[in-house]
Amino acid sequence: GLAENQLTADLVQNWIMSNPEASICTLEGVHNFKHMANFQDYHGLPEFRNAVAKFMSRTRGNRVTFDPDRIVMSGGATGAHEVTAFCLADPGDAFLVPTPYYPGFDRDLRWRTGVKLVPVICESSNNFKLTRQALEEAYEKAKEDNIRIKGLLITNPSNPLGTVMDRTTLRTVVNFINQKRIHLISDEIYAATVFSHPSFISVAEIIEQDTDIECDRDLIHIIYSLSKDMGFPGFRVGIIYSYNDSVVNCARKMSSFGLVSTQTQYLMTKVLSDDEFVERFLGESAKRLAQRYRIFTGGLVKVGIKCLQSNGGLFVWMDLRDLLKKPTFESELELWRVIIHEVKINVSPGCSFHCSEAGWFRVCYANMDDRALQIALQRIRSFVLQKNKEVMVSDKNSKPCWHSNLKLSLKSRRFEDIMMSLILQFLQSPLVQATT
Repeated sequence: GLAENQLTADLVQNWIMSNPEASICTLEGVHNFKHMANFQDYHGLPEFRNAVAKFMSRTRGNRVTFDPDRIVMSGGATGAHEVTAFCLADPGDAFLVPTPYYPGFDRDLRWRTGVKLVPVICESSNNFKLTRQALEEAYEKAKEDNIRIKGLLITNPSNPLGTVMDRTTLRTVVNFINQKRIHLISDEIYAATVFSHPSFISVAEIIEQDTDIECDRDLIHIIYSLSKDMGFPGFRVGIIYSYNDSVVNCARKMSSFGLVSTQTQYLMTKVLSDDEFVERFLGESAKRLAQRYRIFTGGLVKVGIKCLQSNGGLFVWMDLRDLLKKPTFESELELWRVIIHEVKINVSPGCSFHCSEAGWFRVCYANMDDRALQIALQRIRSFVLQKNKEVMVSDKNSKPCWHSNLKLSLKSRRFEDIMMSLILQFLQSPLVQATT
């Protein structure tokens, strides 16, 4: 169920074995231990910020450059989002967020900041593409509810859709936030997971290259991380890149509460500064992701399961609407429980991503080896064949018998309660729960 990229771990492991001096915990690198163990400036190691800025440019095809002095470190994208929310909004203010969106945003941006998230409803009729009309409707609805909108948060490439925003949509977004005088937070942590056309376009490219569009750069902020593109979620390397000097200064002061360890900065500097390795890594990563995507979606198509066409991320947005008893979220959760308990596949229901339509599921395919992938496909295949068989029997007898042999046990019901609590916990801070 985790959006982890484990397909390229061997490449990094081989690099580390060939460059033992990159770590301060080896005989070759231990002479730097004392220096790295001492206090370092909150700005971060200069060579680390330079390496990250260069890597961010490379993952965007070197079509745009980034200023190392605008890079602020944070403990993963989670910390980066929270710090940015603290900088831009007061308790009670809100950010617009297109749906479906990453459930963690309810935690990252809300729990301690007191800000709200207002959904911008996107629909499957246009492949969940963000439109100006949807933005306007959400903005006006918030005004009617006396909610002050301070910004728009987009995820590009999208989690959970795996799609990229085209230039027209990005221009629409930039026009919208400029006209409304609100901030834009562009979460681009999946920038280098795009494995086929169309290519990824950063909002940085829009404001630097599209000179015909009005843009106040003080309103633009980018969130980045090495968790997805490099497969390093455990290193907690999050980045805030803002074009606003005040935000950079404020975020840098707040970053003292969630710095990236100097040891991690040192190692990442060595890895990202190896141009030959980075080029080979990004190319091989895209190749492996594309292959895994083809195998997984191809296996689903064989049993009649479609997915939203995508070309990025570490997951697919699977369409199981035809398997629902009713087009409701209750039926979606019922189907999800069967998939979890009986089929033994860990997928995430669309309602946890605030999807406006029941029947969609996010399935991660880059967090397992080839054998596990084949087992997963075989379990899905068996489930769908069984489901189709039951439908045929039901039609013949004119009596519904939907997954009659897949009833949940009491133990599974208990598991259901636990899983639902994990989904719902994103909706309310534990600090609030402790006082109620």
